[in-house]
Amino acid sequence: MIIILAAVTMLVLATFMAYVLGWANAAFHVDVDPRIEACIDALPGANCGGCGYVGCGEYAEAVVKDGVAVDLCPVGGEACAKVLAEILGVEIAQSWPYRPVVHCGATLDDRLGRTEYHGERTCTAANMVSGVQGCTYGCLGFGDCAAVCKFDAITVIDGLATVDYNKCVGCGACEKICPRHIISMTPFKVSRMLAVTCSNEDFGKDVKAVCKVGCLGCKACGRVCELFNFAEDASIPSIDYDKYDPEETGDIQVALNKCPQKRLLMVGAPSERDLAATADEETPEIVKPDFETTVDKTQWQG
Repeated sequence: MIIILAAVTMLVLATFMAYVLGWANAAFHVDVDPRIEACIDALPGANCGGCGYVGCGEYAEAVVKDGVAVDLCPVGGEACAKVLAEILGVEIAQSWPYRPVVHCGATLDDRLGRTEYHGERTCTAANMVSGVQGCTYGCLGFGDCAAVCKFDAITVIDGLATVDYNKCVGCGACEKICPRHIISMTPFKVSRMLAVTCSNEDFGKDVKAVCKVGCLGCKACGRVCELFNFAEDASIPSIDYDKYDPEETGDIQVALNKCPQKRLLMVGAPSERDLAATADEETPEIVKPDFETTVDKTQWQG
């Protein structure tokens, strides 16, 4: 009798809980737009934040509900943007992937006025200490950008942050973490792009006093190529990438040859055509670097 009573009690309780759960499911049900789920499935799931949203789920919801652009995912790239556009029935304009450019080309031996640093081995901490190195604009070399990169696309070589463009997906984490803001996300219309690899805003002798290879502000590049612009009283040129035509390289090559400090470089992963064109040349700063592991190459110095 006791066993039967217990069984009946459990049956009643089970029936009651099933009713409560059924009511709660109906009362608190939230309809999810099937397009959001489709967009989530189309996204790579890296949750890198490169699109400006916390994760792929939040970005998918913004794309569907708020009409956010479908081409903001740096990891998925153009292929992912096309799938999202098909799901939403929209058209996408021509766009290019964004990749980081390190606007500093000075290795440890090129930096003058360096002092031994005994503080926390991060760029963020060292940036708050005066006198770590003479140049207050250049790379500190402690690898905050390398540490934050989820794709192992940045390594510190001889004290200088160096991007492996074969691994980089353009998430932008390195740009955000750099305390000196010398890393910028740049539209790569082709696999290798023109870049200014210096950030020192001083002129001539002041630059020479702190760096062997810093831009001198001679403005020779601007006189031979219209891509280079100089703000008022600025020594560092900026590049107008809207005007940049990868097929028109004549003036660019003249500017590269004119730069006395060789701070105008072609950066990125060389294409097969690039490698074939430079097969017989010695161009160590233009041809793809020989990357090793982060541990092998990192130099923890200021």
